[in-house]
Amino acid sequence: MKILILICTVLTLCACGSVSSFSFPGVYRIDVPQGNIITQEMVDQLRPGLSKRQVNFILGTPLLRDTFDQDRWDYMYSYQPGGGERAQEILTVYFADGALTKFTGDFEQTPENLQFPAQASGNTPAVTAPEVTSPTAQ
Repeated sequence: MKILILICTVLTLCACGSVSSFSFPGVYRIDVPQGNIITQEMVDQLRPGLSKRQVNFILGTPLLRDTFDQDRWDYMYSYQPGGGERAQEILTVYFADGALTKFTGDFEQTPENLQFPAQASGNTPAVTAPEVTSPTAQ
């Protein structure tokens, strides 16, 4: 009787560990996207010297802003297809004196992105953020 109880206990404990990896047939598992969707085209628009406002216009609001370091913004995106492995991409942008100095992450940096505005052909940024006017100024 003790052996039978021991075998049932062991089988029950083994079953608990495999429930998360077991897929019930006919059960739909949803895709789970989270964070900022960042494309290579968006990264290609980044140039050193862009203001924080222009970077915010290109990439959107960062997922993480460090409270103690306002010159570092982190953009993260993770995607897990239903029942599949999770993939994650990270992009970190750094500023100095309100201007973009560099960015690092899981995206390809083209040579145009790495040049400073004085060295690049054409001294204007690729994207300009729209002007915001206050309603009382009109």
